[in-house]
Amino acid sequence: MRSWRWTGYLAFVILFAIACVLLSQWQLARRAEAVAANTKVENNYDRAPVDIHAILPDLAAFSPEDEWRQIRVTGSYLRDEQLLVRTRPLAGSPGFEVLVPLRLADGDVFIVDRGWVPVGTNQDAPDAVPAAPPGTVTVVARVKPGEPHLPGRSAPPGQIATIELDEIRSRLGAPTYTGAYGLMVSEDPPAAATPTALPKPALDEGPHLSYAFQWLVFAILGFVALAWAVRQEYRNLNADDPAERQRSEARRARKLARLTDAQIEDELVDRAEQASGRQGP
Repeated sequence: MRSWRWTGYLAFVILFAIACVLLSQWQLARRAEAVAANTKVENNYDRAPVDIHAILPDLAAFSPEDEWRQIRVTGSYLRDEQLLVRTRPLAGSPGFEVLVPLRLADGDVFIVDRGWVPVGTNQDAPDAVPAAPPGTVTVVARVKPGEPHLPGRSAPPGQIATIELDEIRSRLGAPTYTGAYGLMVSEDPPAAATPTALPKPALDEGPHLSYAFQWLVFAILGFVALAWAVRQEYRNLNADDPAERQRSEARRARKLARLTDAQIEDELVDRAEQASGRQGP
């Protein structure tokens, strides 16, 4: 019966170790993603701007390796089609991001994120949004991929739940770049006022590497705990064996050698109580 019980314990520890190893690998994969994202920021963020067609040769095209590259695009803002992206905190403050479509000379539309504005007094909209400049404007922007659809999220007129470029194209009813949009860097001519510029991403790998090591340590500790439990049960089952008694006394002597006088007295009292308990009344 005991052998089956310990077999079950061993199986549990093995499964626990496998789970820990898988979680460790998952954390390492997360770290690799963070490192790759940081590398793109370092390589692309401050590169010189290029024409939009060099990065986005057609409306649906976008290479993830080009994220954060700067493009230069000229057109006129569709100021009446401005959209506010909901639930966009910045530095701990709630707010919105301001999207304004930019119509190019060929009729295609590129979505420009002009920056961030705080929520207003009623929390559902900003008190004011700096207007995009009229007429022809040249925009420098950093390209980013669009965001996925969020089921169950809705927004009032003039707002949108996420930067889902396909949905924006449907709203505009015009040929629109859906591979990427742009975070505004500058406008020429400049507007009298602009929303708050979005900050450069923090280059942080996160705690994934330390978490990966922790999961491996947990896997090892599972086997250590099992070995300790096996040893304790062996000692308990063989407590009356002369050889085991001798080993137990040797262990107790080594322990006493490391104790203070007060601790030794407590140990001797405990031994006397245990001896009287075995002798009985």
